[in-house]
Amino acid sequence: MSGDVPLAGVIGDPIGHSRSPVLHGYWLRALGLRGAYVPLHVRADDLAQVLEALPKAGFRGVNVTVPHKELALSLAAEVTERARRIGAANTLTFLPGGGFEADNTDGVGFMANLRAGAPGWRPEAGPAVLLGAGGAARAVLDALLDAGVPEVRLANRTRARAEALAEVFGPRVTVRALDAPGLCAGAATVVNATTLGMDGAGGFSLPLDGLEAGALATDLIYAPLDTPFLQAARARGCATVDGLGMLLHQGAPGFARWFGAMPEVTEALREAVLAA
Repeated sequence: MSGDVPLAGVIGDPIGHSRSPVLHGYWLRALGLRGAYVPLHVRADDLAQVLEALPKAGFRGVNVTVPHKELALSLAAEVTERARRIGAANTLTFLPGGGFEADNTDGVGFMANLRAGAPGWRPEAGPAVLLGAGGAARAVLDALLDAGVPEVRLANRTRARAEALAEVFGPRVTVRALDAPGLCAGAATVVNATTLGMDGAGGFSLPLDGLEAGALATDLIYAPLDTPFLQAARARGCATVDGLGMLLHQGAPGFARWFGAMPEVTEALREAVLAA
C-alpha cells in the first residue's frame, strides 16, 4: 500500500479476542477498497495520548471496546445524541480540525440484528425483559425504548445499577429482581445482556418462569452461538435470534464513515467471522 491509505482499528484492553479486524478486513476485500483495520492494545492511562496521535498516522477513526467506552466518550470533542443517552461510545471518527466525534452504534446493531433474524417482530406487542445493566445493556435499553416497546423490565444482579438506569431512561423502565416470580410473564421480548452462558463463564441459571411460547428471545453473546439461554427459550416455544448479527451490524456505520462505502451483512460474512 502506498499514498493516502485509510486506516482504522479497534482499541481495547485486552484486544486479542476482538473479531472486529476479521469483520472489517472481510469488508475491505469484498468491496475491493484500499485500507487497513488493525487491533490496538491500549491501556486506559494511555488512551487520550493515543487518540491524539492516531490521526497523525493516517487513522480516520477507531472502534473502542471494554474497558474504554465511557472514557472515550468523556474525551470527545463532539458526541452524538444517542451516545450521550447511552453514556458510552464505541465508534470514534477523527475530525478535520482536531479531536473526534464519539458515537454508539451498539443499539443500531442490536436492532438491525433483531429485525433481520425476526422480521415479524413488533416492539409494541408487549413488554420486554432485559437481563443485565452493563454498557451493552444500556444501548439495548435505548434501542428498545426508541423502537416503541411499551415497558422494559430491567433485572440486574446489582439492583442499584438497574435503578440508576431507570432514573436516566424514564418511567417505561421498571426494575425487577433477577429471580422475581413472573419476571417474564406476558413479555413479548426477552434479551440476555449478562455474561451468563458465555464460553468460560458458566451456564445460564436464571429462571424464565412465565415466558410464553411465541415470545422472542435474543442473546448478546455469540460464543457459543447457540447459548444456554437461547436453548431454554426455544424449549418453551420461543423464537430466538443469536448475538453474532449485533456485532456485524454495529460495525457497518463506522466502516462507511472511514472507508467510504456501506458494507453488507451476509451469510458469507457470518461464516468468516465465526471461523476466525
